[in-house]
Amino acid sequence: MNIIAYPIGDSLYLNLTNRCTNACTFCVRTTTDGGMGYDLWIDKEPTVAQMVADIKAKGVENYKELVLCGYGEPTERFDDMLAVVREIKAYCPVKVRLNTNGHANLIAGESVTHKMEGLIDIVSISLNAPDARKYNEICKCQFGEDGFYGMIEFAKEAKSYVPRVIFSVVDVMDKEDIEACRRIAEEAGIEFRVREFITD
Repeated sequence: MNIIAYPIGDSLYLNLTNRCTNACTFCVRTTTDGGMGYDLWIDKEPTVAQMVADIKAKGVENYKELVLCGYGEPTERFDDMLAVVREIKAYCPVKVRLNTNGHANLIAGESVTHKMEGLIDIVSISLNAPDARKYNEICKCQFGEDGFYGMIEFAKEAKSYVPRVIFSVVDVMDKEDIEACRRIAEEAGIEFRVREFITD
């Protein structure tokens, strides 16, 4: 049975898709079927109605936030994702965080950041590398090096529509690369966070 909404700590996560524009060398998807005790591979992507029903059934009103994450890139289903959020926001005033690789505009073939206004409260973008060449080496992006530049542009645009935008990196990166990523975030005027690399 596919897992749709699942709790981690005081947050409720939503598993929209297994599709992703990256095939990151460090991603746990390459070595396991899930994380934090959940099997997150899905046989068939859930419908908007199924996602809304499961989020409500899991008592979303009792969590500090709803996190759009799962085991793939949630913006692969950008419009469906926002349709879910719209219904959940009408149901209860939960904070919504989007964990993303920042490729929404590239996936859509146009700028879609404005659609997040009033729906997404936090966007956390995995920066992963300090330049386009390293990014593509690590992330094996379907957009090539354009994936890096598209991600930066998405972050800058998102600032106009989302209250809080964050660039994050994992703590296993070289210190020099972490500092270079920090400078990218500072130059873009975006919050920067170094997060713990979790493998299970």
